[in-house]
Amino acid sequence: MNVFAFIVAFALFIFGLFLFGYAFDVPSWEAVMFLGGIACVSISIAIPFHVLGHGEQR
Repeated sequence: MNVFAFIVAFALFIFGLFLFGYAFDVPSWEAVMFLGGIACVSISIAIPFHVLGHGEQR
């Protein structure tokens, strides 16, 4: 489970960075793509804190 959560979190992080960079090339959707990048990076950081952190407390 830890490996799967890591792969998902890493993929979301990379996709978020992609959205950050690509947001300025898309006309009239800049804010939506940039906020989507912020959401993806935030979720990718929250996964290790909330999902992977519970397994270490046991």
